[in-house]
Amino acid sequence: MKVALRTYGGLAAVLDPRRPPQVLDTDALPEAAAAELARLLAAAGSMPEEDTDGRARDAMSYTITAEDGDRVTVLEQSDAAMTPAFAALLTWLRKHFAQR
Repeated sequence: MKVALRTYGGLAAVLDPRRPPQVLDTDALPEAAAAELARLLAAAGSMPEEDTDGRARDAMSYTITAEDGDRVTVLEQSDAAMTPAFAALLTWLRKHFAQR
């Protein structure tokens, strides 16, 4: 499975299409880490997105895309409205990318 993280937004920031997302392949992870990532993805994907009313237009937004064979899962949330499960997944990904 391949998992990509794209971060955009914030104060005066715009999505830069030339800036590629951070990507990891679970085949390169230890078995326990790959299993934890799969668990976090399943939990985040099963939670409904929180509703926003347009507040915090300058909040950071995140898109996490998981490709597993023919199945593609896209999760999108922002700092203004983020489920705890999505936050846990985002934290795990950030820690992983920081260790590279």
